[in-house]
Amino acid sequence: MTRPPCHRLTDAEKDALLHEQSALIERQAALIEALVARIGALEAALAKPRKSSRNSHLPPSQDPGGGRPGGGNARDELKPKKPRPSRPGVSRRLAATPDETIIRRAGRCACGADVSRLKQTCRMRYDHVDIPPVLPHVTRIELHGGRCACGKRFRAAPPEGMPPGTPFGPNIHALLAYLHHSHHVGFERLARLARELFGLTISEGAIANAMRRLDTPLEAERAAIREKLRQAAVVWSDETTTRIDGRLHWHWVFVTPEAVLHEIAPRRARAVAEEVMGGHKPAVWVSDRYAGQQEMAAAHQVCLAHVLRDVQYAVDCGDAVFAPALAKLLARAIAIGRRRGTLKNSTLQQYRARADRRLDRLLATPAPHPAGRTLQAQVKAWRTKFFVFLEDRRVSATNNVAEREIRPSVVFRKVTGGFRSQWGPSVHAGYRSVTSTARLSGQTAFSAIRDIADTLFKPGARTA
Repeated sequence: MTRPPCHRLTDAEKDALLHEQSALIERQAALIEALVARIGALEAALAKPRKSSRNSHLPPSQDPGGGRPGGGNARDELKPKKPRPSRPGVSRRLAATPDETIIRRAGRCACGADVSRLKQTCRMRYDHVDIPPVLPHVTRIELHGGRCACGKRFRAAPPEGMPPGTPFGPNIHALLAYLHHSHHVGFERLARLARELFGLTISEGAIANAMRRLDTPLEAERAAIREKLRQAAVVWSDETTTRIDGRLHWHWVFVTPEAVLHEIAPRRARAVAEEVMGGHKPAVWVSDRYAGQQEMAAAHQVCLAHVLRDVQYAVDCGDAVFAPALAKLLARAIAIGRRRGTLKNSTLQQYRARADRRLDRLLATPAPHPAGRTLQAQVKAWRTKFFVFLEDRRVSATNNVAEREIRPSVVFRKVTGGFRSQWGPSVHAGYRSVTSTARLSGQTAFSAIRDIADTLFKPGARTA
């Protein structure tokens, strides 16, 4: 639109033009004000510290790279590497019972003289260790029979431990389960490994069938472990995500000094833990601050390692009053907990009372920083669950025992991508429960799963 010259405008046209310009200026001012507010919000967000495994519940694998060469996580630059101390050189210990001993006597000296008839003593001793070729041992079973004089047919019974059905024995079942669930080897790689290392031809379908056969005996063992869990006085618990056919599920773990139980459920609700415990309430429950694990026992100890990461985030945000004081108090309490074995019960009670008084004083003074106030509100909500471990020697200050137990399943999920069958989660939960419980009594994972595989080949068991 071509604007007419000003000297030709009437007074009404000039007033309309001025009104239009005034409205445009107001819109521009409002837009500038909104942009300034947006820029301020973005600058405030950028000023906040980034969350990492150091100051939040994020795992180290999700730490921001920050543009560092070669990637890495935040711990690489927050905790500089110390020079590795030198150590005295050592050699491998000799085997106590060697399978074979070879004695070599010298024939000639370096000068050429014959020394074969001279007295000689051992001047050097070492072990040569190797693994012989591992090949499958194939046993052909021929069951003879005929027809009796009564007219009925008869046939010889199969040898014990070798019933008809699957051609693969208990050692193969145990080895496949051990490599898959403990070392996260997928079915395709398992088939190739069996063929190239052991000369055993086995398809991926046969591997899946071998895993599925273990489900019934593993579930029976898991039921026995669940009964042990329901008698425990102290329970450590944690949960993480897993996937079944691409859908989100939850992997729970419950740890006691005598048993470890893994449970995979379609939800994270409190009802999962209640169903596992079957109405049993232990004396103390140790976990993070997830609401679904609260009020599961007479007392609850929160994981102080999780709390300290929240404290560190408040410090990174700029709180220099409440968060540092709380970090000092929790660090001192954890240090006292580490030397409980040398302290009397009365001394521990005094330490507990002193820690409670110091925490009450911290909570009574409002924190000046917003991050400190947020942390203070969280601490008030969990006030009675910080120092249970100072009074009960069976309880730890952190939930690390459950986190360490669930970590192999997290690695399994990341390597395999989750489960693609409905029986896969049951087998994995049973395997992890049985092998972890066996480890508490000093038994290895392979020997524990080998005992389970043996039950498949006992009389009356189905191996088809």
